[in-house]
Amino acid sequence: MSLPREQFSSKLGFILAAAGSAVGIGNLVGFPVAATKNGGGAFLLIYALFVFFICLPVMLAEMSLGRHTTKDPLGAYNKVSNNHKGWGFAGFLSVLTPFMIGVFYLVVTVWIFGYLYKTVTGDLSQLAQPGTFGEFVNSSSLFIYMVVVVAVIYSILVMGVKKGIESAAKLLMPALFIMLIGLVIYVLTLDNAFAGVSYYIVPDFNKITAATVNGALSQAFFSLSLGMGILITYGSYLSKRDDIVGGAKMVAITDTAVAFTAGLLILPAIFSFNPNTNTAELSDSSVSLMFVFLPKIFLALQASLGYVGASAVAATFFLLVFFAAITSLVSIIEVTVASLIDEKGMSRKQALGFLGGTMGVLAVICTLSFGMVTMFTEFTSYAGASKSVFDVVVDIFYDTILPLNGLLVCMFVMRRWKKKQFHAELSEGNDSYEGSWLQKYVDFSLSTFIPVVLAAVFINIVAQKYFGISLLDLI
Repeated sequence: MSLPREQFSSKLGFILAAAGSAVGIGNLVGFPVAATKNGGGAFLLIYALFVFFICLPVMLAEMSLGRHTTKDPLGAYNKVSNNHKGWGFAGFLSVLTPFMIGVFYLVVTVWIFGYLYKTVTGDLSQLAQPGTFGEFVNSSSLFIYMVVVVAVIYSILVMGVKKGIESAAKLLMPALFIMLIGLVIYVLTLDNAFAGVSYYIVPDFNKITAATVNGALSQAFFSLSLGMGILITYGSYLSKRDDIVGGAKMVAITDTAVAFTAGLLILPAIFSFNPNTNTAELSDSSVSLMFVFLPKIFLALQASLGYVGASAVAATFFLLVFFAAITSLVSIIEVTVASLIDEKGMSRKQALGFLGGTMGVLAVICTLSFGMVTMFTEFTSYAGASKSVFDVVVDIFYDTILPLNGLLVCMFVMRRWKKKQFHAELSEGNDSYEGSWLQKYVDFSLSTFIPVVLAAVFINIVAQKYFGISLLDLI
């Protein structure tokens, strides 16, 4: 006889846990630069429209499927489809994707922890030197940092849903918000800071292209953890009394608010210390900006705060990003943990032990693929570029598969599960949903244009990533 399924103890706990999965490195670092380079306020408007008109219905589909079945993604697909092999593969893909995303996310989280440790111990000037990051990603100390990060993740997940995931979210998310607001307030007091604010929020519609629109949709989709199985899994921990619709709205608002607020930190800081910054020269890479550019910005603070003060600000920033990375990583790994518990009958400790071994080995291989081992560094090539193991994992499972998983869940909910059951599930815990304009919009959008949009994004990514052809350039 199986044990009763764990549930979140409160609506707040669920919202903070789901928001924790959504708020990650891309929100805090990549989003502000993407917005600045692609029209500022115009990009922000397009992004917000995509979040609420495309991503929100997909969120509702994933959460409701999870709660209805009280299963992990694989179990959810199998239960509703009566173990149909085709849909079973879609469920398997929804479990494999977060597992592989967890591998590369673990590597990046280790880098963040390493930089946090170095800033705390007074190595900020070293981190700001050219070439430091290249040396850092090939240092043996990474494996010590990895052990620490894995121990933190294990200590949270082994406690389960209420005592582990929910408790961690209730601690880490408010701390993240407080640190973010505190840093924003400080940065906005610096000279020339509002030049960065202007670049960030003033609309420039001349920069809006088809590629910009595609980028805004991708950013919104990835930011909200769609296609990773996370929201199906977290949905399975909700009771019938919980309001899925209201919870999904709060998660979307929280994620968007954090991403927007992060822009009020990053861009003003950059412009404050370099008034002549050319935004076209800013890297689209979150990794490049966070580990190469920002340490130089923080070091420049020593002129006004002294070296210790500058190091303290830098340490606070990396602690902020570390908290965001940990909450995301916990959510990502929990998908596979839930699947091993549900489908293989493992205990939580057994599932975590298995994942610690397999994911750890793959994370080590990805770590070695930045120059330590040639075989992993020059693993393959496509679209005219050499690719490491790390590159391949990111390209396939983060950039490519997520919109496909989103497309599959839309088709599954609307065609296999059927609209009537889907909307009945959303009505549980929300008496005003039935017959509302939101129900009509969700029904229409998931049945018509959202699958078309996700299919187009998926096809374009495949053409661009693996064949070097951007279909958007042909428009």
